[in-house]
Formats: sequence, structure tokens, C-alpha cells
Amino acid sequence: MSLVIDLQVAFEGADWLPEQRDFERWAGAALQGEAPAEVCIRIVDNDESQSLNHDYRGKDKPTNVLSFPFEAPEHVSLDLLGDLVLCAPVIAQESTEQNKPLAAHWAHMVVHGLLHLQGYDHLDDAEAEEMEALEIEIMHRLGFANPYLDVAHEDAQ
Repeated sequence: MSLVIDLQVAFEGADWLPEQRDFERWAGAALQGEAPAEVCIRIVDNDESQSLNHDYRGKDKPTNVLSFPFEAPEHVSLDLLGDLVLCAPVIAQESTEQNKPLAAHWAHMVVHGLLHLQGYDHLDDAEAEEMEALEIEIMHRLGFANPYLDVAHEDAQ
């Protein structure tokens, strides 16, 4: 498997942000199959997250992760999966509220987002069960606890 991550940090107010190698490890663990892949991961503030969430999902609030799958025209062959937009302040706040280690929550948001880029979703109960089971298994392989255990779950998409 070959994974290329274009990391864009558009937020500088965090006490701690993951490093490139963290994103590579987490995204690599979530990548299904052996095909080469490229993903853009952009770290943003509340304002940019809220603007994108409003424009693309009709929700006027910042959110933890947004996934934008890339759909190439038929005649174009690219390894680009798409873009993930991660909101550093929301992830930090949720980590505190949910009593999770910050690195574990960042990892979960990357795993969750990467699965969305690969076509997984949680629009109905069956899809949600399949996606969450895969997230739990990937998080365990990464050395993290079940991200849904004893936690109030708000859909992260």
C-alpha cells in the first residue's frame, strides 16, 4: 500500500496537534485494499469548519470532521481519495467532554473520515453497525480503546 498525505495546517492555536507521521499511521490503518491512495488532510479553526459545514451539509455549526470524496471523471485516473477537514478546537473540546485522550480522538476522527472517503457511511442502522465495527477494529489495531464505549455519540461526518 502506498499512501500520500497532503497535510495543510490552517490553524495554529492548539496546545497539541498530531504530526505528519501520526496522520500517516492512522490513515494507513484505515485504508482498505492495496491500491495507492492520496488524501488531503486540512486542520482548520471553528470558523472555517462552520462555513464548510453550513455550505455542504446545511448545518450552521463547526464539526469535528468533514469528508469530501473525490469523484474523478471517467477518463481521468487518479489515486486521490478526497479531502478531510478536521477542526482542531472541536476535536479538543470533544476529547475533554468525552474524557478521551486527545491523540485517541484525533486518530478516531482520521479513521472515521478515511472510511467515509472509501464509501462507508452510517445513514441507516446496518451501515452504522458495519462502519462502527470497522472503526473499533482499526482503533484496537492502533492501540486505542473502543471510541464508542461509554461515550455520547454524535454523528461525525
